[in-house]
Amino acid sequence: MKTATFAAGCFWETEEAFRAHNGVADTAVGYMDGAEVVQVIYDPAQTSYQKLLDVFWRSHDITRANSGGLERSAVFFHDGEQEAAAKANKESFNASGEFRKPVATEISTASAFERAPEDQQKYLSKQGLASCE
Repeated sequence: MKTATFAAGCFWETEEAFRAHNGVADTAVGYMDGAEVVQVIYDPAQTSYQKLLDVFWRSHDITRANSGGLERSAVFFHDGEQEAAAKANKESFNASGEFRKPVATEISTASAFERAPEDQQKYLSKQGLASCE
């Protein structure tokens, strides 16, 4: 099993996007470097980090600049392979002209993960909600 960590706004919605993905064994919401994050435990024999990045890029507005709050766009990499993949994806999006603004997603080294309280884990599913709104 491998670990991936992403911040994409409301961590409950982001968690649901990853939980639905084949090859994801577990998810947990929490905090890293002042951001709401989802830590994803995945089986690399069933899914790739690139496929997880695809889920991440599609799950939120990657051009929204960081407002300094908990809900921002970030990839926290755990190894050089994850770093290279995330940076290549970001460069590709910026070069594609697909977006009017540059990709604002921060890409940095994963630090200590602070797990949110249990009542926050899988919150939308527990509440029968489809989104944070």
